[in-house]
Amino acid sequence: MTFSLIARCTTSGQFGMVISSSSPAVAARCAHVRASVGVVASQNITDPALGPAVLGAMAEGATAEQAVAALAGRAFIDYRQVLALGAAGAPAIHSGAQVLGVWAEALGPHSAAGGNLLANDAVPQAMVTCFEAAQGHLGDRLIAALQAGLAAGGEAGPVRSAGLKIADKLDWPLVDLRIDWHDTPIAALAEAWTVYRPQMSAYVQRAQDPTEAPSYGVPGDE
Repeated sequence: MTFSLIARCTTSGQFGMVISSSSPAVAARCAHVRASVGVVASQNITDPALGPAVLGAMAEGATAEQAVAALAGRAFIDYRQVLALGAAGAPAIHSGAQVLGVWAEALGPHSAAGGNLLANDAVPQAMVTCFEAAQGHLGDRLIAALQAGLAAGGEAGPVRSAGLKIADKLDWPLVDLRIDWHDTPIAALAEAWTVYRPQMSAYVQRAQDPTEAPSYGVPGDE
């Protein structure tokens, strides 16, 4: 009941992912990014602890393949689907024997997609193909890939939540947008990204040096 795509931007060095599900607040449990390290999606009967575990292994020098392989001894790992991508090398995916329904996965040079309880097994490849061909900011490319997954069939039931998460250079995410319960969450997420994108650099500047940040009284003031 989930489909997602993880990716890195070779121009900016950013890592990011998009995800959607019929379950509420999917991105709160399944999306994991760390600046300069990588991105992990942990889904299908989700264990949120797997994301930090894989990121921690990659931070210590493991490749995505090695970090995912190290999960083999975890309890109930056959029920999990984990996608990982580091700063260099190929992405890696684990899809256990107990993954639900129609499931599939796809790998690209700088992205990977996977899903479970899908409408059909072509969804992940449609997402990877779209992402690798898309242009622009990583967020634009990720949103396009999520929309492509939905257009290819999405999951077997209606989607209700979606999320976009991007790490840049700081300890906290550059982008962390969630639609936790909505009739059309992917469209709502795309709209939220459209609103947030022109403001995101101002929030970074306010954190780094408020004296150089845009004056208060503009959209985005807190």
